[in-house]
Amino acid sequence: MTASINVARGTPESEWVQWETAGGPARFPTLDLDAIAAAPAVVVLAAHPDDEVLGVGGLVGLLAAAGARLRFVWASDGEASHPASKATAARNLPSVRAEESAAALACLGAGQAARHRLRLPDGGLAAHEGELVARLRREIGPRDAVLAPWSGDAHPDHEVCGRAARAVSDTVLEYPVWMWHWARPGDHRVPWARARRVPLTEDQMARKVSAVGCFVSQIAPIGPDEADGPVLTAEVLSHFDRSYEVVLR
Repeated sequence: MTASINVARGTPESEWVQWETAGGPARFPTLDLDAIAAAPAVVVLAAHPDDEVLGVGGLVGLLAAAGARLRFVWASDGEASHPASKATAARNLPSVRAEESAAALACLGAGQAARHRLRLPDGGLAAHEGELVARLRREIGPRDAVLAPWSGDAHPDHEVCGRAARAVSDTVLEYPVWMWHWARPGDHRVPWARARRVPLTEDQMARKVSAVGCFVSQIAPIGPDEADGPVLTAEVLSHFDRSYEVVLR
């Protein structure tokens, strides 16, 4: 994830918990996991390394356990997560974040899946949308399923990836990431009618927590200055420690 939203002011997780307790997400139809796993391949597209784990880490683990043929594609290397940082670590972010994603996928049971980094510019995918679509056409088969960031996530890079996935595949499940931060339960800006619930087992929840913890460059300071602070604060991370995930058909 590369932040372009004010992470200091967002919807507290307690509001989403109250909504869940009141039965909001329970009304969403449950995703047909078997139908997705039966696709020739399930291509997991992310704008930045960590989006795939935050948004659908539990689903990835379930698909891996079901024997799905998984393939991961990152549009960018997430190199701009700390744009003002002068720390040495900031210069090494492309390789660091790739290593973090590899470790995270191993936690989810998907460590042997094929991985492809497209290396398009972090924060600048909108200017390369045509190229992204063209390159995805080479990655995604006509009957493959695709997991992609939601095209309404209010992060330009996420939205480009969602649109690009829709341009090349008829079987797309979009996963929200930043939406949990800026939206409210029942928010009219979110197409809840398209929502599908993905219940997670205790094992998958634990695996996801471990996988998120692999992204040290995003959850801990990379240096001593204010510009080196974490992108994923405790408040943001709280949205991804749940017994379910949501995708949009």
